[in-house]
Amino acid sequence: MKKIELKFLNEDDKTVTYSLEKPVEPVDPAAVSSAMDEILTQNAFTSSGGDLVSKKSARIVDRNVVEIELP
Repeated sequence: MKKIELKFLNEDDKTVTYSLEKPVEPVDPAAVSSAMDEILTQNAFTSSGGDLVSKKSARIVDRNVVEIELP
């Protein structure tokens, strides 16, 4: 399952990650950056270390699980 992870820094300078399932592909880096800017502007989320203060990074994570049949 693919997810997009949005990473921010909070007031304590700690990384805060928000994951969203089923990202739109291909990913538009400008749209992701704009959405992250809007999250910061709206102060939409907070963390135990305080408000989010800056963007750190974003990435797509693809997790593949293969079941192993045991004899």
